[in-house]
Amino acid sequence: MTQSLGANQLEPEGDEHEDASPVQTTPEERRRSLILLSVSLLTIGMGQSLFFAIFPPAARDLGMSEVQVSAIFTLSAILWVIMSPIWGSISDRVGRKPVILGGIIGFGVSTFGMGLLLMFGQKGWLPFLSLYVLMILTRAIFGFFGAGAPTAAQAYVADRTTRRERTSGVAAIGAAFGMGTVIGPGFAAALAAIDILVPFFALGIAALIGALIVAFYLTERRPPKSRRKKKEQQVNMFDVRLRPFLFMGVVLSLTQAAVMQVSAFFIMDTLHVSSEETAQIVGVAMMAMAMATMFAQLVVIPRFDLSVRSLLSSGIWISLVGNGLLLVPLTTASFVLAMTIIGFGMGLLRPGVAAGASLAVDTNEQGAAAGYISSTAAVGIIFVPLIAMPLYLIEPTAPFWLAFILSIAMVVMLRSNQMDALSETVDSRDVEEKSLSDPSNHSRY
Repeated sequence: MTQSLGANQLEPEGDEHEDASPVQTTPEERRRSLILLSVSLLTIGMGQSLFFAIFPPAARDLGMSEVQVSAIFTLSAILWVIMSPIWGSISDRVGRKPVILGGIIGFGVSTFGMGLLLMFGQKGWLPFLSLYVLMILTRAIFGFFGAGAPTAAQAYVADRTTRRERTSGVAAIGAAFGMGTVIGPGFAAALAAIDILVPFFALGIAALIGALIVAFYLTERRPPKSRRKKKEQQVNMFDVRLRPFLFMGVVLSLTQAAVMQVSAFFIMDTLHVSSEETAQIVGVAMMAMAMATMFAQLVVIPRFDLSVRSLLSSGIWISLVGNGLLLVPLTTASFVLAMTIIGFGMGLLRPGVAAGASLAVDTNEQGAAAGYISSTAAVGIIFVPLIAMPLYLIEPTAPFWLAFILSIAMVVMLRSNQMDALSETVDSRDVEEKSLSDPSNHSRY
């Protein structure tokens, strides 16, 4: 039933099992691929935080209001939600590499294009309305094409890892993006000292150069789905296998966005500090939150080799404690501590949700599953301004109560019969894989 592929690797024959094992590549190829994907996602993560740090003041200089600026990001977020599952399915059919390339190029074109449009606005080369419409469309390029990069990258890792290694592989990809969001503001501040538009041009060019490197050096050996004979099961947003993980992904996005977007206003209104002091407090808290997330993904998950169920359970309860701290009388120290705890909990939760969805579906459905999970990340950006901000105007702690209650809802979901059934499915597949693979081979990625 099996044929030898190497000293420590076995793969089943026949169409019935052609997707049962990870794609077989050399260790050098796997290391190079992971580095390329990590650098690419780090660059995109830098772009995300760069836009939020540099674009608003640059746009305000052109006479744009806060509402007009937020509308540019909202459309991009809507497109991200819509396109993530579509790109995931496309990657299942045509392969991961073309979709990853399209996402990186889309990000580079969008970032460089926004720099050009800001320059045109500064020089008065375009009427305001034309400039604004072009900015919306240019940012939309990122939402439309950029959504494919993290989706296909996650599926690429899933193709090349065993089920036992899946969580660590997904965590490494997520940590690269998170590291980019941490580095982004510092990168932007350093280059903005030259000119406020330089970060846009520099990151746009870096992304396009990165796309060329990926095109030449990222290997892909798994054939597109269209060439396979195996009958496939259709993955969709109502798929019972994905439903708990989609729910948790949406809740995670809403709670994170609610906490992050309200925090600065909450600090100013409860601690009664100046805008400068608020920026310092929130900046330190956000940095601590990001570092705790990366520590969870780069150190804790690989070190302790936690199961998906353990990651979800510990991540939910830790986040619940952090959200609870925001509901008690607040000090600067308790706020930073709460954000750090929330960041650590989310650092466990996100890989747990992504890996759980990956393990719940078949290997020929990885792209579609990754796409739906990736789409949940932008839900908070779309709905929190419509939910959290109105609640804040009624009661400043209301958004934090919302995050706390949603965290409790995740606990309920984790203890549901549906999650128990999915856990049994994942466990049985893990046993099946161990029977097909040499247990001594434990370092594919």
